[in-house]
Amino acid sequence: MSVYTTILDGLEVAMRLGIHPHEAAPQRVRLSVWMTVDYPAPPSADRIEEVLDYDFVRDGILRLAEGEGFALQETLVEAVAALCLTDPRVRQVRVRSMKMDVYPDAAVGCEIERGRE
Repeated sequence: MSVYTTILDGLEVAMRLGIHPHEAAPQRVRLSVWMTVDYPAPPSADRIEEVLDYDFVRDGILRLAEGEGFALQETLVEAVAALCLTDPRVRQVRVRSMKMDVYPDAAVGCEIERGRE
C-alpha cells in the first residue's frame, strides 16, 4: 500500500456564508483540503488514471459555493469533507475554511479532520 497526501490549498471562492444580515451577499472564503489517499502501489505509468484527480474536489467546492450557501463554517467544512470521502481511496481528510473579510485585521475560520469509520 502506498499512502500520499493530496492537497488543494488556498482555493478562494465567493459564497454566501454566515448568520449576519451583511453576510447575505457572497463573501470571500478560502478553502484548503488535505486528503490522505491510499493506492495499491506507487504510480508507475505517470498517468492521472493511477491517482486521485483533485479536479473533482475543486469542482465540488465550486458547486457548493454556487448553491444556497451556509449559515456556519462548520457545516461548510463538513460538506467538503463528505465530498472528499466519496472517493474510496481517501482514508482521511482535513478541511479548513477562512472567511477573509469579516474583520479588517484578521480572517476567521474552522478546520476539521474526518476519516473512514
